[in-house]
Amino acid sequence: MARNIEIKARIESVEVILPLAAVIADEGPIEIFQDDTFFLCSNGRLKLRAFSEHDGQLIFYQRPDSLGPKESFYVISPTGSPDTLRQSLTLAYGESGRVRKHRTLFMVGRTRVHLDKVEGLGDFLELEVVLTENELNETGVAIAHELLERLGISDHQLIEEAYVDLLARLAV
Repeated sequence: MARNIEIKARIESVEVILPLAAVIADEGPIEIFQDDTFFLCSNGRLKLRAFSEHDGQLIFYQRPDSLGPKESFYVISPTGSPDTLRQSLTLAYGESGRVRKHRTLFMVGRTRVHLDKVEGLGDFLELEVVLTENELNETGVAIAHELLERLGISDHQLIEEAYVDLLARLAV
């Protein structure tokens, strides 16, 4: 499985961080609209990410819910039929949540910098430092901390939960 070091933070607004990310980026911005449907899964998370009617990805991942940088293992399978796949997976496993967001993506070296406007939650920054097969987590953690500093993100802004969990808590 592929893996990365991931970190999430609540931000005041995408518009405040966007110019800072643009200055340090090698690529971007790329604007992406994502509709993520999560399914019941006992040994990780399973989500279907739809970009359009004919473009999506089924993503399985394992990641602890903890503050700060954390290791995430993942497998991504492209699909040309996200709507029917969503229907099949909902019938088979049950839907556990849905997250819709507008994502602005930048690449800084090997790090995906996501500036997310999440429907019903607000604005967030997410970093994903892609690791090589045998690379130590500490290398990715150091890169994540450096980027947080360059983007002006403090420790009190960090969140441990996935967007789907934050939305579920609001619904209670």
